[in-house]
Amino acid sequence: QVQLVESGGGVVRAGDSLRLSCATSGLTFRDRIMGWFRQAPGKEREFVAARAWFGVPTRYADSLEDRFGISGSSANATVNLQMSRLRPEDTAVYYCAARKGDMSTRADDYPYWGQGTQVTVSS
Repeated sequence: QVQLVESGGGVVRAGDSLRLSCATSGLTFRDRIMGWFRQAPGKEREFVAARAWFGVPTRYADSLEDRFGISGSSANATVNLQMSRLRPEDTAVYYCAARKGDMSTRADDYPYWGQGTQVTVSS
């Protein structure tokens, strides 16, 4: 059974940094893509970043690449999202997701999802 469990969310101030983690279990395929998405109230789920399990390739949402970084450890079965210079518009529930195969930025292409972790950025 696949499980993705996010952690690290919280309430921070604008300009702060935050690191989210996603612990994975049950993913048996090597050619996996791990993605981070977010969903703000009243908005659609949007792509944030993704990386192949073994590091290459990585993709970022164009508007976030200069502030967010995705990393991971195949040994620890985790994938992380380092967020810096946070803004109030970054407030959202952040989700970890996994898929088998090629890189994708489409949420519909990811069959496995975590429960999400709330990030709130105050001004």
